[in-house]
Amino acid sequence: MAETYKMKVSNQHLHASFSKDYEPIMTIRSGDSIEFNTIDIGWGINEKSGERIRYQSREQEEAWGHPMVGPIYIQDAKPGMTLEVKINKIITGWYGWNCAGGKINWQNNVLNIAESPEVTLNWTINEENKTAKTHVKDQEFTVPLKPFLGVLSTSPSESGIHSTIPPRYCGGNIDCKELVEGSTVYLPITVEGALFSAGDGHAAQGDGEVSGQAIESPFDQVNLTLTVIKDLQLKMPRANTPLGWITFGFDEDLNIATEIALEGMIELMQEIYQIEKTEAVALASVCVDLKITQIVNQVKGVHAILPHNHLFSSSVDKSKE
Repeated sequence: MAETYKMKVSNQHLHASFSKDYEPIMTIRSGDSIEFNTIDIGWGINEKSGERIRYQSREQEEAWGHPMVGPIYIQDAKPGMTLEVKINKIITGWYGWNCAGGKINWQNNVLNIAESPEVTLNWTINEENKTAKTHVKDQEFTVPLKPFLGVLSTSPSESGIHSTIPPRYCGGNIDCKELVEGSTVYLPITVEGALFSAGDGHAAQGDGEVSGQAIESPFDQVNLTLTVIKDLQLKMPRANTPLGWITFGFDEDLNIATEIALEGMIELMQEIYQIEKTEAVALASVCVDLKITQIVNQVKGVHAILPHNHLFSSSVDKSKE
């Protein structure tokens, strides 16, 4: 019988880099669920005083990284298989923040704000009303909540320690705003046990994440079900979301990232509808959307979306399965 493992995050649950040699914080069976809270990428805040708590990674990395819960070892997960991650529940925390300018990076350079004073927006989150509010000068701005985890990943197979910043073939800092509650993410498994990690709560984000952050927020509750799929082998992550099927591409070159995402979508459409590649491309041209996931994580991200209600087959429609 499947079990749910619950934890309240402490330093012993957190790490800020990827390595196939990290000791897992727990071992579960395929089909079990994990339930936990997360901290924001500033590594925590005191709810009463508003001061930083400074959680710490148990791995004591020298370089900054996203605070991630894990890794989780899943029994019977082996390289060449796929990890299915069902996002059952997400409940946001009470605050969030993001900033712009004040540092040298790609987007600030092209917008000529690298030398400008950094601007930080502090957001108050209302989980009941599903909104977040902030003030800029004398104006109040409100956005709807659309919470998702920025980082969902199995461990890379390469030796050594790897940054959490760029997304990669096994997932990581994907930062796709469509990976909301009710989504299922499929991640390639390249190491024994998969070594799954998650974190980086976003209360709301625009495609592109152009300032470098979404509304960075702790999450009070995340519930995920982790299942090993033995007969599915993927080269890149894919997802089935309330909006539609999604495939991803990551590369420093936006054209190459687009190529990877598009190739993944064409392969998926061939699987679903049992059609030839050129036929899939023709259909994709009228119903698949290409979007820029993010431009700020060292590599660019592109995601291709096949909306659930845009393409119907006269045979059994498997597009939502």
